[in-house]
Amino acid sequence: MASITEKLPATGPALVAHAAGDLRIDEVPLPQPAPDEAVVEVLYGGICGSDLHYWLHGAAGESILKAPLVLGHEISGVVVRPAASGEGPQAGTAVAVHPATPGPGAARYPEDRPNLSPGCTYLGSAARYPHNDGAFSRYVTLPVRMLRPLPDSIDLRTAALIEPASVAWHAVSRGGDVRGKTALVIGSGPIGALTVAVLKRAGAARITAVDLHPKPLEIATAVGADEVIDAADTEAIAAVEADVVIESSGNHHGLASAIKGAVRGGTVVMVGLLPTGMQPVPISLAITRELQLLGSFRFNDEIDDVITALADGSLHIEPVITHEFPLADALHAFEVAKDSTSSGKVLLSFGDAGQTQ
Repeated sequence: MASITEKLPATGPALVAHAAGDLRIDEVPLPQPAPDEAVVEVLYGGICGSDLHYWLHGAAGESILKAPLVLGHEISGVVVRPAASGEGPQAGTAVAVHPATPGPGAARYPEDRPNLSPGCTYLGSAARYPHNDGAFSRYVTLPVRMLRPLPDSIDLRTAALIEPASVAWHAVSRGGDVRGKTALVIGSGPIGALTVAVLKRAGAARITAVDLHPKPLEIATAVGADEVIDAADTEAIAAVEADVVIESSGNHHGLASAIKGAVRGGTVVMVGLLPTGMQPVPISLAITRELQLLGSFRFNDEIDDVITALADGSLHIEPVITHEFPLADALHAFEVAKDSTSSGKVLLSFGDAGQTQ
């Protein structure tokens, strides 16, 4: 880790997507911080599905690469230069990052749900041009409003999961109070597994996890699933009759299973992002069973709840991390991350603590 008193370099290594199939480690300049910005030395970053899409396809949904983009929004690190204004965490403070910047736009949205603001931007996103560079860089300059100080009880490696765990927390909260209820999670990748952990912490009576592959189901069991089902066993899924279903697979087959696996009058929360366009799903069942179908997109202040739950030990998410690679091995790390049959959350390490697993 860099000394807090030493002069910071003008540039640093960063992971940059240039186009589909073109992922590079480039030297990028460290922007001069504004008065309300701090410089963070990034130690760990989690590879997200959107990062994989930019690498594999040159786009994540309708967000298309038009210029090189520094990837990454799931990070933890240490403040090495605090904001000149005196705001925010001081030098030496371990932090997680809330990567969103809400903003107004032409469309209306509820003011108490800034995640829905039409002008919202996100670290590592090509949704707008110029793009919003991410934080897969040795050093990043960030506004202090994004930084969340971490207590000593949370190690920085686990802290790289705080952002996706906040997505899971938001999804579970959309389903209402789950205490004493049965829950079904369709798709047990990193978000699905983190959802299982949040459901466990929230007091769900019985949690069933579904996936096509044994490895994700193994991880889901480690973080609290009471039962696992192969996604091909549609009859077993339908027999669950869950009070609350979280759909995190992001495909129409998973959504169909979620609808069929919900009890009459139940709730289906859709956090897995399906492709743009029409989707063939059995909506008639949702109508005749009076299901509530609820969308779930990113998160708001749930990040603070996640940090509190990790600090007091009530949220158990460490098993979701399956691999860690130094930045120099980033391309191999992305290859591992895209193989959901053998990996959960894959981390990049940016400091001296990096190791290959």
